[in-house]
Amino acid sequence: MGIVNIKKKSSIPKYKQIVASIEAAIVSGTLKKGDKLPSLNTIKNQHSLSRDTVLMAFNELKTRGIIQSIVGKGYYVNSVDVEVNHKIFLLFDEFNSFKEDLYNSFLSNLGDNIQVDIFFHHFNQDMFAKLINDNVGDYSAYVIMPANLKNTGQVIERLPQDKVYILDQTHADLKQYPSVFQNFKKDIYQGLEVALDKIKSYQKLVLLYPASRQPQGIKDGFQSFCEHYNLNHEIIDSFSNRLISAGELYIVLDDKNLIRIIKHIKEQGLLVAKDIGIISYNDTLLKEIVEGGITTISTDFNLMGQRLAEMILNKEFAQVENPNRLIIRKSI
Repeated sequence: MGIVNIKKKSSIPKYKQIVASIEAAIVSGTLKKGDKLPSLNTIKNQHSLSRDTVLMAFNELKTRGIIQSIVGKGYYVNSVDVEVNHKIFLLFDEFNSFKEDLYNSFLSNLGDNIQVDIFFHHFNQDMFAKLINDNVGDYSAYVIMPANLKNTGQVIERLPQDKVYILDQTHADLKQYPSVFQNFKKDIYQGLEVALDKIKSYQKLVLLYPASRQPQGIKDGFQSFCEHYNLNHEIIDSFSNRLISAGELYIVLDDKNLIRIIKHIKEQGLLVAKDIGIISYNDTLLKEIVEGGITTISTDFNLMGQRLAEMILNKEFAQVENPNRLIIRKSI
């Protein structure tokens, strides 16, 4: 008797019987990690099945990570953990403290028997394309964080459309996919507007904006806010060769530059809030403590992870704008 057993009169679909047979062979030890499976044609001919039926079974096992295909050689057992129901490809731009909150929330809301493999493209266009191309067909869901990379739609379209979810930042060419995203332009505008009275006590607003890593919407929202309220403002891409002046309010988008500006303030004998204001993007526990508390504009990353998990588990198509708020602390 072969590895695959088919009951012709069973109410269970034949492709499901193939899946169950291979799972049973793995559990019993008949198949071990690295073992080669019978070919599609062998199973097809032995059981008088269509090739599509066998391929459907193999694809289900492949997307769960239980088997893998090697071009020109066939299918092999890749994992003996047959309890895995979903295998999710998660592509982040980078990893930091607030992305960790997002990641942990996502995992905790998925439930049991789901494997999540996390990758990082580090804002590199070639790496983004390679990671996706190397994993086409290997997962039951693909979560993509495109960041501010260009032409991501052309790369992502190589994936099955019904398995793709866009996270954090979306683009015009990604509207056909479900998403949980931030509206950066609106969020920074409305966040600054809440603090308008405090902002007006400063002579100049300065946005530290490294364009290679930050969403265009932040820059657009900042400019729109400053122009609407007729506020003196400037956009810079780094602190290099810059002398910080009393009366400036800095909007800082990443944690490294937040530490740099605090260091510069102290070196120049100035005081946070009194001489120099700081608003940081994305809240963390550390920002509750540093300098008595740093004011932040932040989305709810725990909610983002929860909502994403719900969409995948329920196979829901939705485009969800994640809520954002200003948290005022002692830095302004």
